Amino acid sequence: MSVLVVNMIPASLSGETNQDSEPNIAVNPADPTMIVGTAFTPAPSSTGNAPIYLSTDGGQTWSLRFIVPGHGQTGTRDISVAFADAGGTLYAGALNGSTSHLNVLRASSATALDPMTILVDRSGEDQPWVVAATVTADGAQHDRVYVGSNNIDQPDRQTATVDLSLDGLAASATDGFAAHRLEQRTPEGGQDGPQIRIGVHSDGTVYAAHECWTSLTDADITFDVVVTRDDSWGSGQATFAALLDSTDQLPGQRVATNRFARLELFGQQRLGCDLAIAVDPTDSSTVWLAWCDRVGGSGGTDWTLHVVRSTDRGQSWSDDVKTVTNAKNPALAVNSDRVAGLLYQQLTDDGRWTTTLELSSDAWGSEPTTLVLHSAPSATPAATNQPYLGDYVRMIAVGSDFYGVFSGSNAPNKANFPNDVSYQRNANWATHTLLNTDNLTPVRVSIDPFFFHWSPDASTS
Repeated sequence: MSVLVVNMIPASLSGETNQDSEPNIAVNPADPTMIVGTAFTPAPSSTGNAPIYLSTDGGQTWSLRFIVPGHGQTGTRDISVAFADAGGTLYAGALNGSTSHLNVLRASSATALDPMTILVDRSGEDQPWVVAATVTADGAQHDRVYVGSNNIDQPDRQTATVDLSLDGLAASATDGFAAHRLEQRTPEGGQDGPQIRIGVHSDGTVYAAHECWTSLTDADITFDVVVTRDDSWGSGQATFAALLDSTDQLPGQRVATNRFARLELFGQQRLGCDLAIAVDPTDSSTVWLAWCDRVGGSGGTDWTLHVVRSTDRGQSWSDDVKTVTNAKNPALAVNSDRVAGLLYQQLTDDGRWTTTLELSSDAWGSEPTTLVLHSAPSATPAATNQPYLGDYVRMIAVGSDFYGVFSGSNAPNKANFPNDVSYQRNANWATHTLLNTDNLTPVRVSIDPFFFHWSPDASTS
């Protein structure tokens, strides 16, 4: 077993000092050497388009492609990416850097130089999250594409939404996607939480998770964690209505109720909502869920990560199989060997943001394989805006391997990387100094995106 950790900033951008937070990742299942990443990264020149990060060698080296429509000099706002299972088509959900509109985007290839095609353009949205799959029907391939978002313009405060296309490859800009409301209750807090997370299985089972805000007073939120399910790709008349709550019989099983959160800063990073879901690729009845809340309630100071599991298609759920105190940004994935992966960022007692990967084959019944990918002081560099590290990270499984991204301090100190790291940008590791493109001029520390790849094989290179 081994793990590869790589700073994603290209050598040509060694002088940059942006707060490149809130990363996302897509790996081409048909060719895992083709990987796309995103972050709050502006274009270094006056292009009208924002960049993606592109690797064609399995994540060992990275370059930028300026193909995301929007204000290139500021970059996108929230953005996520996904490859279809076959064909190499890349999809994205982004908040346009010029208009702040939700854009659902498509490119025929990650290496394409033309701007991505805009398939959806809608205002009043937050945090799009895209997932894609490919099916073969009638002798042709069809991409199933799902984009979760928080649609603030939805009536009755029911803002948790999924836009979906049953044939994303053929989708047009006028009628290729349809928006479906997930929320069937009334969020008395005025809206649902910004995170809507989706898990797709190859048999057509689609899970979606959201948080229903039951109250909002100043910066204090109470919420329920809700999971919905569709059993036929979202193709029926009543989408995401297959899972009825065991108490009120409305669509959406409430996994946890009356949980508490406070909107405040925590190690320079804002708190609010954290959510992740993943389906076992070998069994669509088994689904994993993670969220964060303040166990101590209004008088508490913690921010606790919870992981639970269902083996009956989301109807009933285990007690916590894993908790982590003062942790956020959970990401979940399950590989082909049924190993569950958990990625998270924890503010430790000594004031460091520590990014950890845990792998468990028995639902944390025994000690997991634990890898600390990065650890650095939470006080430096100083935040320039929010989010500092990001409101999410991402991890996906392709076969038996796990791939992921996170953001953190780029201080070139090997002690911060217990499992080693590779940089493209210039650095003097002896003096812990970043260097400009001339390899001489010092550059201040900032926040960068980092890629990792874990493989059960002896080497990931």
